[in-house]
Amino acid sequence: MKKITLSQRFWLTLLFSMPLIIQMLTMPLGWHYPGEKWVAFIATTVIMLLSARPYWSSAWAAFKHHRANMNTLVAVSTTVTYFYSLFALLTNRPEYFESAALVTLFVLLGDYLSERMSNHANDAVKKLMSLQAATAEVLRDGRFQILPLEEVVVGDRVRVEAGAKVPVDGKILTGTTEIDESLVTGESMPVPKKPGDTVIGATMNTTGLIEVQVTQTGKDTALAQIGEMMRKAQTSHAPIESLVDRVANIFVPAVLILALLTFAVWYVIIGVNITQAMLFGVSVIVIACPCALGLATPTALMVGMGRSARSGVLIKNGEILEKATKLQQIAFDKTGTLTKGKPVVTDVAGDRKQVLTVAAAVEQNISHPLAAAVRQAAEKEQIDVPSAINSKVIAGKGTAAEVAGHTYQVGNQRLISNQQNAEKWIKQATAWQQAGKTVSYVLKDREIIGVLAFKDLPKNHASRALNDLQKQGLTTAMISGDSEAAAETIAKQLGITQVIANVLPAKKVAAVKDLQAKGSTAFVGDGINDAPALAQADVGIAMGNGTDIAISSSDIVLTSGDLLGVPRAIALARKIFKRIKLNLFWAFIYNLLGIPIAAGVFAGLGLVLSPELAALAMAFSSVSVVTSALLLNYSKLKV
Repeated sequence: MKKITLSQRFWLTLLFSMPLIIQMLTMPLGWHYPGEKWVAFIATTVIMLLSARPYWSSAWAAFKHHRANMNTLVAVSTTVTYFYSLFALLTNRPEYFESAALVTLFVLLGDYLSERMSNHANDAVKKLMSLQAATAEVLRDGRFQILPLEEVVVGDRVRVEAGAKVPVDGKILTGTTEIDESLVTGESMPVPKKPGDTVIGATMNTTGLIEVQVTQTGKDTALAQIGEMMRKAQTSHAPIESLVDRVANIFVPAVLILALLTFAVWYVIIGVNITQAMLFGVSVIVIACPCALGLATPTALMVGMGRSARSGVLIKNGEILEKATKLQQIAFDKTGTLTKGKPVVTDVAGDRKQVLTVAAAVEQNISHPLAAAVRQAAEKEQIDVPSAINSKVIAGKGTAAEVAGHTYQVGNQRLISNQQNAEKWIKQATAWQQAGKTVSYVLKDREIIGVLAFKDLPKNHASRALNDLQKQGLTTAMISGDSEAAAETIAKQLGITQVIANVLPAKKVAAVKDLQAKGSTAFVGDGINDAPALAQADVGIAMGNGTDIAISSSDIVLTSGDLLGVPRAIALARKIFKRIKLNLFWAFIYNLLGIPIAAGVFAGLGLVLSPELAALAMAFSSVSVVTSALLLNYSKLKV
């Protein structure tokens, strides 16, 4: 017989719970139909046999190891409630089949949502590997041939044209270019490359034609190693024993022992008849039956996560809530997380209008990020950009074109290597570079006429978000693949004192581990290069406008991409966990108050709690827990 999946168990339980839910909703109105008790019995029996069996198995396994857990609570609560309700049905007493069915339904819902999140996270590595090129142009038999990437071996010579994705990890043999490595390293600007420099598979060759010798293939590539780091980081977290499990380990055995003692005292010592002694024992189990405990966590999670989603915060699982209450520090990626991830023109040396006009004309058909920034600056200043002809890329240096009869060039320092009287321009450019900016020189007929400075600016609300986190008692840090100058500039602007720059994905994971050695750490990122660090951190927070890989590797997703969502996410997670603990209190208070009465301690005063009243009190505790969870919808945040 084919095993029933968790998804099938959940939907089956939901289907068979519908008659019971309808009965609960119509009971206050006095509506009944013939045989409704037997319908409840049959529906609950199906649920107990097909849906609750795994919880019995888990409870039995825990019992054999002298432990109790959440599944023990589910098994005890549903089993006792079911058999008491069956006894009540046969003796014409009030029965409570719906309690057993709905506890199973709620717990299954939590497991079902958790499984879906887990499957989504496991897809992250597959998505990552799909980013690499499927083919490569390889030199074989004296000519370049397009071959599947699986056929490329170490030592092969691969040709990569401008605008193409680098298919392999390797070393440049011929050609100069600039490589956009932001996908892997987080570096916000394309990196100049020349013969002897290394390139990484899945990055983008932006300007020149290069030939590369393959140095790594398969599982040894940088992309594959990032995937492996993600797998290790995701599986390295030791599962945190939940608060309910810790309580269950003490509470469940105590209640069972107390029920047996109650029966023994009344039957053996006091000498009442066996039926009356059994009623006292059953009343203890029923009043203590932890149905509300089974509801305490999933109801607060469902309501709280729904509230969080409406606030732009997606919390993927309940374990994160407890971790969020223990956070001591939070680290941020720079590019695309704290900053906008796109360079803008910040300074112009020379005749501003002339420099922007000709630079925009030369760069009007170039896809380079700096070219886009120049065009954006010209458009912002409403400059009429003239047409350019004979546009071409100067490999590893920049671009050139003819505008109004003159030859103009825009590019990096290699472009001016043979220039005379360039000292004043170089001095200005150097000052900007030391401030963490990127520069481009503008030449007219091979003579420098200006310099452009570019910078990636902080996102809106970045400073406020960091201040809000500090008010919550968290220290902040920056971990970036960008240069030290660029990272330090942004950090100083935002008030971050701890900066770790020039780090590749593997070192980002190591940096997070170093922070974790000092205390519980969250990491906020948006790129593929952030995925291993997001998985490694105690709490990984991904920007919703980031890559699918980062989102899949995280614990919390900020759907709006607004940095104010970070302090809001922490505050929400803490509030939901606090409500779960409050729910556990309500789940216990009726037990603690009712157990002495159910055990017959006050029988001499005429105060006796029958199994029917005990079951009613048990149900009332469940209602209190659900009501407490629903109040999360109306709670206010200080962030």
